[in-house]
Amino acid sequence: MAYNIVTIVGSLRKESFSLKIANALAKLAPASLKLDVTTLNGISFFNQDLEAAPPADWLAFREKLQKSNGVLFVTPEYNRSIPGVLKNAIDVGSRPYGKSSFLGKPTGIISNSPGPLGGVSAAKHLQNILPGISGPILGQPETYLNGCGDGFDDKGELTKESLKAVLVQYLDAFAAFIEKQNR
Repeated sequence: MAYNIVTIVGSLRKESFSLKIANALAKLAPASLKLDVTTLNGISFFNQDLEAAPPADWLAFREKLQKSNGVLFVTPEYNRSIPGVLKNAIDVGSRPYGKSSFLGKPTGIISNSPGPLGGVSAAKHLQNILPGISGPILGQPETYLNGCGDGFDDKGELTKESLKAVLVQYLDAFAAFIEKQNR
């Protein structure tokens, strides 16, 4: 049986590195993991006033999370933090209060940047946001993918062997973490 992992892409851009990385991860994943690459384009803005009759997109996102065996965030860094669309999705998924759809779900974080820092601030912000609304977070290996701009061909396929090696190493650790948490 493969564990179903909701793989949340933190960027809306059609050609984003986060989406390319998430798709590469899905292809590289071991047989024990099925990565469901999930973009956030259809999630409306969180507004507590709507919680009495939540929009269908919120309910669908929450249900997807609830049915999963874990969550993997793949995010860029915007202005030394996570993109607003990702924070919005976390707000939607963590409500209603006390009933977070992330709760108990083993969680992984991969940040990325074409620059030298690899989105480390975004990853650290996720590590600050998630406790209390999620499950355990994989601590090692921490994966901040820097210089990833040249890692893909014009079709979005992973071509950089050093990047592939890092992704495979992460997936192996994440698969073991998921297995342990879902026993």
